[in-house]
Amino acid sequence: MRRREFMTLLTSTAIADSRKFLSVLGGLTISPFAGKAALADAWPSRPVTIICPFPAGISTDIVSRMVAADLSDKLGANFIVENRPGATGNIGAAMVARAAPDGYTLLVATLGPAVTNKFEYKHLDFDPEQAFAPIALLAQSPLFIVGTAKLPIANFKELVAFAKQNPGRLNAGTVGVGSQAHIMLEMINRLAGVSIVHVPYRVFPQALTDLASGDLQLAITYIPTFVPNAQSGMIRGLAVTSAARVPDLPQVPTVSESGLPGFEAAGWIAMLAPAGTPANIVERLNAMVNAFLAGDTGRRQLQRIGMTALGGTPEKIKAYLKSEAAKWGPVIKEANITLD
Repeated sequence: MRRREFMTLLTSTAIADSRKFLSVLGGLTISPFAGKAALADAWPSRPVTIICPFPAGISTDIVSRMVAADLSDKLGANFIVENRPGATGNIGAAMVARAAPDGYTLLVATLGPAVTNKFEYKHLDFDPEQAFAPIALLAQSPLFIVGTAKLPIANFKELVAFAKQNPGRLNAGTVGVGSQAHIMLEMINRLAGVSIVHVPYRVFPQALTDLASGDLQLAITYIPTFVPNAQSGMIRGLAVTSAARVPDLPQVPTVSESGLPGFEAAGWIAMLAPAGTPANIVERLNAMVNAFLAGDTGRRQLQRIGMTALGGTPEKIKAYLKSEAAKWGPVIKEANITLD
């Protein structure tokens, strides 16, 4: 074979091999996000931290640990609850807002850090609507309006009538300025046309002592706190804020049936992730959490602490958070509730 013919054959073979190599390489290089998708598919390959932005022992912490234990069992990785309290939930929430969106840092939040703190703090390091990817609503509990037995009222209707006849004479204790109970009190003042005075308590059990003595006329808190005392008659249950009456307190009417139709409020707990967390991780967590909430064990565990299991899709919780912002934001602004 002549030299020129040999070189032509060699060059043609090399080009064909190169094209074949590039074709294979092109098949492998599907997308610049292929590495991220592969990592998401392998999740969880190490411990996952669930930030609870409140102290240990309260309902948010207890629910966090219930869910963490179930996820650990189902997914074969450790889900560890870490309490980072402070600034009504903002410290822990800000940590998650800044965390890598890789599924290894999650947040268990309540109304404050997920919605209302945005309206109460002038300087907030994050916007909860933009900073988080919703995973699921976990549980809720209505609020309970109670009164001292020394007041000549037996229910919410009589409370409103008494408050109108005695403007400024009634005080209502809550867990603090800017709490859901405080915001709800301001909403009741506005809707019912009364002027009940807010009294924030640093140590809320003291409110029970003050109710018993008559030094405090009213208190608003979540259902489990005062149920035994209301059942015993030590204090009076005036109303619950759920849409329907509570099984443990069938004789206590709802606010809605007591003169403010459609009124409903509940404390709730939600699971969130940093914005940008891969969709398949969010969907997997959502499915696992929903299974826990729908199961007998999950429902019983929550019922024991006075809470109702919720669940639902990430889209459902996103819409719910927006509705809560639309509900409570104007009340906070009108009442000028600030925490800075």
